[in-house]
Amino acid sequence: SNNASRVSSGEQHNPPGYRSVISNKPNQSNAYRRQRGKENRAKMDLLLVGFKASKLKPQLKMAVSRFQIAANKKTALMKQQMREIAKLLDEKPQPKEEKARIRAEALIREDNTVEAYEILQLECELVFERIKLITSMKECPEDLKSCIATLIWSSDRVDIPELQEIRKQFRYKYGKKFEEACLNNVGGVLNERVVAKLSVQPPSAYLVQTYLEKIADEFEVDWKPAIKLGAEDLSAPMVAPVGYSVQVAPGTGLAPAGVPPPSNSGDGFGDDDMGSAGGGSGGDGGGGVSVAAASRGTSTLDDIPSAPAVPPSGKYDYIPSATAVPMPMAPAAAPAPAASAFDLEEPDIFIPAAPGQGGGSSKGATGGASVGGKSTGLDSNNTDDRDDGSNGGGGSSYDDLAARFSQLKK
Repeated sequence: SNNASRVSSGEQHNPPGYRSVISNKPNQSNAYRRQRGKENRAKMDLLLVGFKASKLKPQLKMAVSRFQIAANKKTALMKQQMREIAKLLDEKPQPKEEKARIRAEALIREDNTVEAYEILQLECELVFERIKLITSMKECPEDLKSCIATLIWSSDRVDIPELQEIRKQFRYKYGKKFEEACLNNVGGVLNERVVAKLSVQPPSAYLVQTYLEKIADEFEVDWKPAIKLGAEDLSAPMVAPVGYSVQVAPGTGLAPAGVPPPSNSGDGFGDDDMGSAGGGSGGDGGGGVSVAAASRGTSTLDDIPSAPAVPPSGKYDYIPSATAVPMPMAPAAAPAPAASAFDLEEPDIFIPAAPGQGGGSSKGATGGASVGGKSTGLDSNNTDDRDDGSNGGGGSSYDDLAARFSQLKK
């Protein structure tokens, strides 16, 4: 039924492996046919189309205009980039020097591209003016070989679409070998200045620092380079950033007072070869990274910031802290009074006078000592009793004293 429908509709059914009588080729897929079609068109372009001056001239003219527009656009963007770099150098409290150096490197690359655009624009104008000479000669003229080779080489390195069509026309004119020789710079025919400006190699550190100094002077920024380049750094590229220009705790601003931002003076870059006060291997600030390590692109244990030995004062005074309170001491015992001579003596005994004998209160009358206004009946100058009953001062006898004692007992 399917074969009958094909026959009725006029379609021809070819079994697998069937070879057409006309083409004598097996059935081909659509992808294969498209690929063969592209190859055939390319051959037709080489054989039938070939080089045409009528297509090359407008492409050269449009390329000149395109170069001018691209150069003006990049110049306007570079002026804005210069203002941004000046702001980075004028940052407070510390300039963002490392970021400014990276921006300056991008600025140098754009400046080199604009410079190459100007040279390529001149070469396009020259080829446009000598298009009749190119058409009339089978081989490439010697005086135009450098211009044509530079245009072919730079077609893959700049964003100018017209150069691709110009390259294609010269390939039609001089062949693929000539195109490959131009791409490989055989014989050194390329413009050396254009090759250097469109190179992928980074600019030297000396050129980057020169750009920064010129920008600071133009925008009146008080900035001096923190890193002094040596003789070996004039042609070397810029070192990788290590963050020595980044402020400590930039988000919150709560950096401890004892840890200042890293200083920019260090080994080989400052006046003091022993290090910086901001920290690092030679400083005494207690933190930060030395510029010597920054220039080398490496870091050591000495470059790791450490906590300050003395806690900061002023900003964190509101935080309560424990204070040691001394325990009260027991009161000292009162000193014992010094022993006097009277403590060793026996207490005085009051002896009343004998009846009928007046007790004198004076020493001269009775010869006795008085204590507290009372007479003791004893002579204070006579301490020894005599056997003869006299006290040498006319005192009482032993019998009288015995009588007094007896009365006291009663």
